[in-house]
Amino acid sequence: MLPTKGYAAMTAKTALQPFSFERRDVGPQDVLITITHCGICHSDIHQARDEWGGSIFPMVPGHEIVGTVAHVGSAVTKFKTNDRVGVGCFVDSCRTCAACREGSEQYCEAGMLLTYSGRDKDGQPTQGGYSTQIVVDENYVLRIPSALSPAGAAPLLCAGITTYSPLRHWGVGKYHKLAVVGLGGLGHMAVKIAKAMGTEVTVLSTSEQKRKDAERLGAFEFALTSQPETFTRLQRRFDFILDTVSASHNYNEYVNLLKTDGTMILVGVPDKPTLLEPFPLILHRRRIAGSVIGGIRETQAMLDFCATHKIESDVEVIPVQHVNEAYERVLKGDVRFRFVMDLASLK
Repeated sequence: MLPTKGYAAMTAKTALQPFSFERRDVGPQDVLITITHCGICHSDIHQARDEWGGSIFPMVPGHEIVGTVAHVGSAVTKFKTNDRVGVGCFVDSCRTCAACREGSEQYCEAGMLLTYSGRDKDGQPTQGGYSTQIVVDENYVLRIPSALSPAGAAPLLCAGITTYSPLRHWGVGKYHKLAVVGLGGLGHMAVKIAKAMGTEVTVLSTSEQKRKDAERLGAFEFALTSQPETFTRLQRRFDFILDTVSASHNYNEYVNLLKTDGTMILVGVPDKPTLLEPFPLILHRRRIAGSVIGGIRETQAMLDFCATHKIESDVEVIPVQHVNEAYERVLKGDVRFRFVMDLASLK
């Protein structure tokens, strides 16, 4: 077993604190990764506070992991020592179901094994990237292109793929009009990626303070959803809406902004259910759909796409000791746009 330092939530009611634990030994197909950077995702906060239920404690969060290969197992063929690599939201899947066979491991019929707050095949809880090192099967490790900085690449492993995957799946591209709801960690990546795909992007936000950010990121237009006239002016404007917001809000207002046959894609996960009116969907053959991250093959394609187009996350790098303060700032929207922890601070 490999002694490891990290930061953990011991219960849903306590602040994260230093935590020592053990990683499994490196098996034949495993890669030992020295973690250099790990992003803070809003879902880390939901999980650490057990807001979705089912959290496993003690919990070391973190699924936006970048590091370097420290050691490889005897059967590893994809990586070598000192390679720069990443680990995203899951570290295993059944590998045999239809979803896994087609490279959509995120929809594994047996359930993907989450990077943290999951249980591996031996029943042991998984622990994430707020730590000095991690051991992962080589088939669930990603190569980080040299054109990307470690800190800027880390959020791509969740926020990047969460927005890239639905845009690719629904064929969003040139000649389409896309509305991005919310300009946070997910939303700012959606604007960057969709812009690189040639899409006309409008940012819909409750905050006037986000206007300059939207313009800087390349949005075609910015509109305040706190103004009722916005929903009148933009009726039937968009081919697609990508909703990235994790706070409860009224989906019905946004559905009316879709053209006939338009699609609203949900990637944010509010903590409360929302009532949905059927008539705005029925009368214009509109759709509401959901999407979650991407498979390993698609995530690698996203990283390569971002390297080609020089796309990284806008980040604020902090030491791990500031994680609790960062959580509170995330909840206040006080970050442009993603916190990334420098794990050298743990050593």
